[in-house]
Amino acid sequence: MDKIYEGMLGDTPFFVTQLKIQHLHVIEQLQHEVYKSLHDQSLLQPLSTEEFEYILNGHGLMIGAYVEDELIAFRALLNPPIDEEHLGYDCDIAEEQFLQVLYQEISNVSPKYQGYGLQKTLAKVVMNHIDLASYQYICSTVKPYNIPSLKDKFSQGLVIKGLKIKYVDKLRYIFYKDLQHEQPIFLAKKSLSMGDIEGQQTLLKQGYLGTSMYEEQHDWFIVYEK
Repeated sequence: MDKIYEGMLGDTPFFVTQLKIQHLHVIEQLQHEVYKSLHDQSLLQPLSTEEFEYILNGHGLMIGAYVEDELIAFRALLNPPIDEEHLGYDCDIAEEQFLQVLYQEISNVSPKYQGYGLQKTLAKVVMNHIDLASYQYICSTVKPYNIPSLKDKFSQGLVIKGLKIKYVDKLRYIFYKDLQHEQPIFLAKKSLSMGDIEGQQTLLKQGYLGTSMYEEQHDWFIVYEK
């Protein structure tokens, strides 16, 4: 396997490679292991076999971390089909640019190797392998109070562009990043509890963007800037 990154997890060496369709079985095994280990399984929306096949057959990019011959983590970017649920609509991206949109999809780390920042490492690796000649925008959705995933998105410079029902009945933050332009200079700042759904939706309609988060008095707050 061609190594695109090498590093250490404590005293354990690992490497990262691009995953192909022949890796589908071990990818699904790891997803099942991670899903079963979660205390709150609603935090992870597992991908179906068909969705994995779609990505691995050329509609995106999936990378995997290995310790020797064991897959211990993977992360995926998806070139999504264009339909009425496309996140480009939620992020005010022009329809003619939808082919330039990638979704940050599922990210799984084996319970045996959590706590080493591997999810963040894989994020940097996969983002560095995006073809900037073909893609300009990254979009993603995250459930409110899914703290690890929210921290992951903010650490990469994604901002909250929306908060609405997606996937039929699931409330999600909609994250967005323009890979070719820096964020503007913000002049106003407000913080709201992650649980104040209507308040956050009002700020987003007023043009505010969610730019960071913090914990205070046993609750989490989103910082909105405009």
